[in-house]
Amino acid sequence: MNKDSKIYVAGHRGLVGSAIVNNLTSKGYTNLVYRTSSELDLRDSNAVAAFFEAEQPEYVILAAAKVGGIVANNTYRADFIYENLMIQNHVIHQAYLHGVKKLLFLGSTCIYPKNCPQPMKEEYLLTDVLEYTNEPYAIAKIAGIKMCESYNLQYGTNFISVMPTNLYGPNDNFDLEKSHVLPALIRKMHLGKALEQNNWEALRKDLNKLPIEGVDGNASEEAILTILGNYGIRSTFPFGEGQEGNSVRVEIWGTGKPMREFLWSEDMADACVFIMENRDFSDVTPSAVEGQKGNTGEIRNTHINIGTGEDISIYDLAHLVKTTVGFNGELYFNTEKPDGTMKKLTDVSKLKALGWEYEVMLESGVEQAYQWYKN
Repeated sequence: MNKDSKIYVAGHRGLVGSAIVNNLTSKGYTNLVYRTSSELDLRDSNAVAAFFEAEQPEYVILAAAKVGGIVANNTYRADFIYENLMIQNHVIHQAYLHGVKKLLFLGSTCIYPKNCPQPMKEEYLLTDVLEYTNEPYAIAKIAGIKMCESYNLQYGTNFISVMPTNLYGPNDNFDLEKSHVLPALIRKMHLGKALEQNNWEALRKDLNKLPIEGVDGNASEEAILTILGNYGIRSTFPFGEGQEGNSVRVEIWGTGKPMREFLWSEDMADACVFIMENRDFSDVTPSAVEGQKGNTGEIRNTHINIGTGEDISIYDLAHLVKTTVGFNGELYFNTEKPDGTMKKLTDVSKLKALGWEYEVMLESGVEQAYQWYKN
């Protein structure tokens, strides 16, 4: 890519897209194109076609998607498969029709089987059943990988798929109904800290910025306490008379035993830009390695895992967030709620072989994420 190449970043305001835009800008790219969802509905095939015809982007980074945590994925199953299929189908097809030089499709490591061998290698795709709670989303992302591979093989396009592990960082989604585990933990403990300090100014400020199910900072104390309680943030009992604050308990779903891997979003963005600048589809096909053992001539599993190759238990993660936020209350692990997959660790040997490794450690990243949230 040249510094003045026209680059379309789909989903530029989200966690992933905003980090990619920042990375491109910091490296001197000056011709970035993007649209908000209200300006361009990527589920609308005619609108996407008109956009590509008008803008003629040379490169495309497809970071737009409908995403969410275990609750959202399990609740809005039809929305997750339909909207993600529509978004990626329209963008990838128009990229082919308009001669885009390179496209980067972003998925998720939830594409791998529920009981996948660990760490998860790219070759384990489609070898067993998926985790039920996010199966519709995972199937949509698998379809995106196969669409990129198929267009490359049939039409000679240069479309690359990357599968990031769990991401966190600036512009994350802190909506408690739809967020992933790490931003949810940060916000729940921030609210729990305000509640234990009887800091109603902080509680109301937070809810005014991001209401929970329509409850904002103008609601009554009773309504605020009720909605917090619905999301597992509760005062267990008041302290003794004359003392400040309450004893607060924050509920976390599951046993705390599942292991999860987390990557700072700006590291992920750097990996994506590195691949766009330095690697092509031909670099991740079996023919790229002459005499590869077991090479049958079939071209599959050309996607690239992006992660750290290191994980942490939800229990330890929750206590890391608790310390970072300064919450002094109790953490209650509700074992009647689902754990999801017990371990999800990526094998990042392909990415390392291509020449990239992560930089931001989890402890530093959680601190930075919390400071971003507060500010």
